Amino acid sequence: MLVATTAESTTITRDQQLTLLRSMITQRAVDTRGFQLNRQGKIGIAMGSEGHEAVQSGTGLAFQRGKDLLYPYYRNTGIILACGFPLDDLFRSQLARAGDRTGGRSIINHITGKDLGIASISSIIAAQCTHAVGAAWAMRRKGETDRAVFCQFGEGATSQGEWHEAINFAAVHNLPVVFLCENNQWAISTPITKQMKNTSVAARAKGYGIKGVVCDGFDPITVYETVRDARAYAASGQGPIIVEMMCYRFLSHTTDDDDRTYRTRDEVNEQRPKDPVPMYEQRLISEGVITAEDLVAIKNEITTLVNDTTDKIEAEPYPEASSLYGNTYAGPDDAWV
Repeated sequence: MLVATTAESTTITRDQQLTLLRSMITQRAVDTRGFQLNRQGKIGIAMGSEGHEAVQSGTGLAFQRGKDLLYPYYRNTGIILACGFPLDDLFRSQLARAGDRTGGRSIINHITGKDLGIASISSIIAAQCTHAVGAAWAMRRKGETDRAVFCQFGEGATSQGEWHEAINFAAVHNLPVVFLCENNQWAISTPITKQMKNTSVAARAKGYGIKGVVCDGFDPITVYETVRDARAYAASGQGPIIVEMMCYRFLSHTTDDDDRTYRTRDEVNEQRPKDPVPMYEQRLISEGVITAEDLVAIKNEITTLVNDTTDKIEAEPYPEASSLYGNTYAGPDDAWV
């Protein structure tokens, strides 16, 4: 198992640094809006990813659009946006509007973007892992090269049988899968110490005969460089790799969850200094990449964008009741008649 540490010098460009910044700020703004919409009774549930911004922006920057496939999970709003999913369509999904890509039928954060290489999300924990491996197997059978499948999951998914089956199959067949674990220490209300004796997910790679890497999930540049290298490793035919990105979930699991019932405020407060968004903002200012005035302007721009997009999509119509049975079976929509 290898450990990727924060590099003092990097080959990342200024444009890439700013892309990471905008991605992180947008992710947090969209998450905040989701919680607001839930409290207003406009969406049924919201799933925050506060604390995952560096993980998801860095992963999204490493994803090669038009080549790679993404198999996300429900806490992946940020990575979906970073991989090219339109903000308009994200809000159409959350607000269940007729123009939504799934016709307003999916629970929020369960989007589909086939044209973008983004697969449908399943609420079944770890189900996306076997799906991702199947896609990689298809790539191999077609003889495709320089492509990889990104498979996202939390550390809780590693307690599921499908996770192990996926890792084993990918290892045996040397498939181009980058298994990306967003280790935020909590599987809903279950702490990692009650899930596994060895709390390192990447360490399990050795048991399957593949490579495992751990990186600082609070640093978007480190995440980007680690995932970029992992992607190159898998896409070049060297086989699957597990990347474990250490982060923290600052909010409750969803708006239906109260994390005060299973963890203390002191624990959360101890982690707060690692918050990746302000840390990265201050880093770019201190390194002279942006000024404090630039940061204010970027935040205002993104706030305006999220506000305007919300207003625009809220004004769109809901699906017609007559379309209720559509997309259930192949053929006519009157499947039950």
